[in-house]
Amino acid sequence: MITVRGLEKSYGDLGVLRGVDLDVERGSVCALLGSNGAGKTTLVRILATLLRPGAGTACVAGSDVVTQAAHVREVISLTGQFAAVDDVLSGRENLVLVARLRHQPDPGRIADDLLARFDLTEAADRRVATYSGGMRRRLDIAMSLVGDPPVIFLDEPTTGLDPQGRGEVWACVRELAGRGTTVLLTTQYLDEAEQLADRIAILHEGRIIADGSLADLQQLLPPARVEYVEKQPTLEEVFLAVVGADS
Repeated sequence: MITVRGLEKSYGDLGVLRGVDLDVERGSVCALLGSNGAGKTTLVRILATLLRPGAGTACVAGSDVVTQAAHVREVISLTGQFAAVDDVLSGRENLVLVARLRHQPDPGRIADDLLARFDLTEAADRRVATYSGGMRRRLDIAMSLVGDPPVIFLDEPTTGLDPQGRGEVWACVRELAGRGTTVLLTTQYLDEAEQLADRIAILHEGRIIADGSLADLQQLLPPARVEYVEKQPTLEEVFLAVVGADS
């Protein structure tokens, strides 16, 4: 569904992407790992036709992101690092607005279906300003799904969220994957990639330096020794147990 070959992008003398090769299979979740400045967002913006590459090629759903940008935009949706929701409107009003902008028939029905799908029905008529961080991100992802795009780009979707909010977003991504949506997810969180991705690509200094399933990447290191230890709960598990997973 996504094919990248020799992709390069520079800003002046700064080379951000230096020959990136990447393949993402249809209906899979691919996690793009990298530290700040590695080039993750630049790559996503090129794939979403928001930036032009300096060299190389990239295709999404068989269409070139430069020469066939209009068709690429018809089959993708992008959720950036910050939720692009209108705080003054209610959750339902946000969804209806996007459905109208995308010229979808029956925007009200589409909004209600997505609210139910992302467990936001009870908050549908509340102003988004009253939503928690996890609820805002779930609404943001729901807005991205208006029109059922087959490819979704999620650029660090859990940045700034608490453990409960991260769990809510993870559930959304799993739901997308279960429906056959192709997801390219950028993240700095290693556990996020482990939990969600069918395939993991590590971007470092503008190049993909490792690419494969979690099992493939684990083979890059010596076999683990078997040791018996007492497993203590993680702080995240303690937090969720204390506050209540459904609160």
